[in-house]
Amino acid sequence: MVLRGCWKSRHKSSCGPGPWWVLVWLCVTQSVWLSGALGETKNVVQKDAEFDLLYNDTVTSENQTIYAFNHTISRNKTEGVRVSVDVLSRGFESPILFVVRQKQAVLSFQIPLILRGLYQRKYPYNHVGRTLCQPPTRAASETQYFFVDVSTLSSQGTNYQLRVSRVESFTLHTDKKFSFTASPSQPQYFKYVFPDGVDTVIVKVNSDMTFPCSVMSIQDIQCPVYDLDNNVAFIGMYQTMTKKGAITVQRKDFPSNSFYVVVVVKTEDEACGGPLRFYPLRPDELIDAGNRSKVIDVIVTPAIKSEVYVMGMLFCLGIFLSFYLLTLLMACVENKRMKKREVFQIPADMSPAETADNGSTLSSEAITDSVASTDNNYGYNGQEPFKRRPILNHLHHLAIRIERSLDSVGRSRHESLSSVEEDDYDTLDDINSDKNIVRTKKFLYVSDLSRKDKRILSKKYQIYFWNIATIAVFYALPVVQLVITYQTVVNVTGNQDICFYNFLCAHPLGALSAFNNILSNVGYVLLGLLFLLIVLKRDIVHQRALCRNDLNALECGIPKHFGLYYAMGTALMMEGLLSACYHVCPNYTNFQFDTSFMYMIAGLCMLKLYQKRHPDINASAYTAYACLAGVIFFSVLGVVFGKGNTVFWIVFSVIHILATMLLSTQLYYMGRWRLDSGIMRRMVYIIYTDCIRQCSGPMYIDRMVLLVMGNIINWSLAAYGLIERPNDFASYLLAIAICNLLLYFAFYIIMKLRSGERIQCLPLVIILFTAVVWGLALYFFFQGLSTWQKTPAESREHNRDCILLSFFDDHDIWHFLSSIAMFGSFLVLLTMDDDLDAVQRDKIFAF
Repeated sequence: MVLRGCWKSRHKSSCGPGPWWVLVWLCVTQSVWLSGALGETKNVVQKDAEFDLLYNDTVTSENQTIYAFNHTISRNKTEGVRVSVDVLSRGFESPILFVVRQKQAVLSFQIPLILRGLYQRKYPYNHVGRTLCQPPTRAASETQYFFVDVSTLSSQGTNYQLRVSRVESFTLHTDKKFSFTASPSQPQYFKYVFPDGVDTVIVKVNSDMTFPCSVMSIQDIQCPVYDLDNNVAFIGMYQTMTKKGAITVQRKDFPSNSFYVVVVVKTEDEACGGPLRFYPLRPDELIDAGNRSKVIDVIVTPAIKSEVYVMGMLFCLGIFLSFYLLTLLMACVENKRMKKREVFQIPADMSPAETADNGSTLSSEAITDSVASTDNNYGYNGQEPFKRRPILNHLHHLAIRIERSLDSVGRSRHESLSSVEEDDYDTLDDINSDKNIVRTKKFLYVSDLSRKDKRILSKKYQIYFWNIATIAVFYALPVVQLVITYQTVVNVTGNQDICFYNFLCAHPLGALSAFNNILSNVGYVLLGLLFLLIVLKRDIVHQRALCRNDLNALECGIPKHFGLYYAMGTALMMEGLLSACYHVCPNYTNFQFDTSFMYMIAGLCMLKLYQKRHPDINASAYTAYACLAGVIFFSVLGVVFGKGNTVFWIVFSVIHILATMLLSTQLYYMGRWRLDSGIMRRMVYIIYTDCIRQCSGPMYIDRMVLLVMGNIINWSLAAYGLIERPNDFASYLLAIAICNLLLYFAFYIIMKLRSGERIQCLPLVIILFTAVVWGLALYFFFQGLSTWQKTPAESREHNRDCILLSFFDDHDIWHFLSSIAMFGSFLVLLTMDDDLDAVQRDKIFAF
């Protein structure tokens, strides 16, 4: 009967050319296979079936039904074929097996379809719908045959319904939205063909429903198509999604110039951040999944062309190179102005010989500016014009001071830098006693805290630059290697859930998936280099002034030490490089790449602010970088173990508060205290004498106000972290550093103005400009286009389209603005005290 049915079907259908013995062999092979598979099968019925008809039949172990279909396919038109099966019987003992045999593929599935979840949960589905794979054809038109075999080992009759239909809208069209419904047992996939002139497209999938969780996959045109939850990750590119999903597809990755868009609904929502179902009581217990249908929209849009890439790169470079041009223009104007005023004046009581011996000349402008600045800040009312006689008197006094200064500095100018160490000046007891006297005065001046040899301090602060340069090399090399590995893994596995991009504005270039996020970091590098050049220029000018024994360089203004400035510029450049590395594949494991040098920058800025008025007692480079290494260490611990870990947050909060108290004590007493076994006894004595015995206020009121405010802020941040326990520990730690930096900077500005000093026009303009840019930058930063604190699918809900030149998104603009704001902040630190360049250091307050 099997042979007769097979021969009749073959002869009637005339399935293509071939000798008769091939047909006989196929029939015999089929009969043997069916007999072996079904064991006791006694009856095989083959039916010539038609599309779009509903077949309602019964199957048992005694019979098998074969449905024969044929359809015509053409090279220019692709039609999908979908098989839908619904089992009406309940409680049957054995599943029904459906085998779809095609020319180049075989598709099989059972009903109930058992799909597994986490912890071996089993979800049965009695209604299954599958789309048949359509192999490409070379002929203009070809008739193909396929068969649907239905069989079971159950002795009881099982009712089922079978329907085979054509999918008219199987091919997706560019810029045309298409809606469909999918479920775990009824996945959907559609074909897209690249039109002429389009090399890259973005496949966008949207849904109004957050759950059930689903998977979007891009697969090549080949059979089989992996369209079930347990195999969709086997091939191609894929990503989980709730409401949004987007994958950028390039023509070069698909030789056939076409691909399948596969959408699969998962059996559970845990991968998308949804709740987990209860654990089954028995291992073989079947769990009813309920209704997990999801309505989905898909649209394929062309990606940007190469001209947009070029425009984006030119725009990015143009913005930051304009800062170079502006700096060069200002330098030329300043140079021209200085050359016009290079008219030197020699006091009447100083002979030309003395001038030649001393190697120093004074310009009339420098003397006048010095006198005017001193009088304006320290007692001159500025209402009467200068008379000739007072000017000559001032010139005479300044000439005498020059001679004294030259005598004091001439003795050691040509000594070797390496032959002098900082410890040479700190070993005698009288020096220590002098420190205690000087640094504990109620009113301190910069001259009190700049007594060490300038060459020693210059060498000390240059270590900051060399240390951070060494750190940068050893830190950056493994980072680059790691992110290259990340990108390779993404490209090879196709798993789009590894990296948290803004997929709606991620423009690939070569092996990079989001080139625009990497390109936008070039501002940090270019502006960091520009800052280094500005500092180098100032350093050279200062060294020349020292070589000609200029009085202002020797005795006036804030002591010039440029080592920390060089370290800040290097840190800004490294921030750009490491941020670019982070954005190669942004995720929670490498977020520290993006924040490590932010900690460095915040710490160096605070050190530089403190160094301005306390050059002798600032922290050494080794101590500073050791503390910053501790901060980064805690950042890593917080990212790995801090999420919901109460013990970690308690330990960190205690360490945070203790560190705040120790630093406050160090700053209040200017380092003149000891942490030893007698610390408690001294604390009790101070409390007794100053609070109990007599109520006396703090000796250093300004410092006390700053430290009280700092402790309030830090204790509040520690309490917030302990109570809320934020998931993004790295950003929380960075917020602590920024809050302390802003507090100290505000204190510095207030104390500067309170001391009668002024802020010149250029620093004031930079401060205002930087404040505005910081405000705009933070606005774009808090847009939150993606977040690795959530699942990849939840992160994609925040994705947005490009907003600048169709190339850059909100986070790219944050990169632009924050790099400009950091550069402006550095310039503020560099120029903020230029008004003191002609003021004696013994009249500049140290606060």
